[in-house]
Amino acid sequence: MLGYGTKVGLAPMHSWLPDAHSQAPAPVSALMSGVLLTVAFYAILRFKAMTDVAVGPGYSRALLVAVSLLSLALAASLLLTQRDYKRMLAYHSIEHVGLIALRAAAGIPLAIAAVLLHILGHGLAKSVLFLTSGEIMAVEGTSRIDGIHGLLARRPALGGVFGVGLLALLGLPPFSLFTSELLMIRAEFQVGLGWAAAVAMVAMVVIFIAVAGHARHMLFGPGVVTVTASEHANLAATPSAAVARSSPLVTAPLIVGLVACGLIGVFAWPLSELLRAAAHVVAT
Repeated sequence: MLGYGTKVGLAPMHSWLPDAHSQAPAPVSALMSGVLLTVAFYAILRFKAMTDVAVGPGYSRALLVAVSLLSLALAASLLLTQRDYKRMLAYHSIEHVGLIALRAAAGIPLAIAAVLLHILGHGLAKSVLFLTSGEIMAVEGTSRIDGIHGLLARRPALGGVFGVGLLALLGLPPFSLFTSELLMIRAEFQVGLGWAAAVAMVAMVVIFIAVAGHARHMLFGPGVVTVTASEHANLAATPSAAVARSSPLVTAPLIVGLVACGLIGVFAWPLSELLRAAAHVVAT
């Protein structure tokens, strides 16, 4: 649990994740958040299945509930004061692995199916957002939240993808994270973890407020950009970065990813048999 919990980024083994995800090139951040965390969490699901047989479900359930609530509390507190939008996305990954761990603690097939659906939706949305953040950094020359204003007015395609991606990541309909979160909450109440679900929802509200505030600062406003002295020097060294424009070849795949995330949320039923079969394999 400690070893794979570290790879997943569960608190208190999370300290590597914000630094690695925020400093890596955007495609690498997308792979780490969308693929690495998923593969590592699959190992935790197998660990739970084996320990449930060996010592009963209470042991792994208590571990998962503890680390999940700690992860949610940590993500909520740090997102409120975040100043870097790539680190904001990294801390949001800690929130989602906390949610996944809490849902996995329920252990019933409905919960595992919802976890797998959530992993799919999170991988799509977070990959789109990390790739978009890399493009924003390339054209704006800064990763600071307070250094970007009026993105929707100045770069409507890029700002629109970033804004819609955040809506998907925050679990608003019609995106798949909304569907998976509803299913996971239902599973938790079925197994008597309603109190933990209530605590998680409070943390999710705080995170929603924090991320929405940061997004409002970046997406709206007069479009005046302020950068630090070191960032001015970087822009002077690479003046083309300040005037770069996003081509359709950049934004089209990102839009396709968001559309796929929305379609999975609306038409989740084609995946129902696959999710049930996978949940049966993982849970047993």
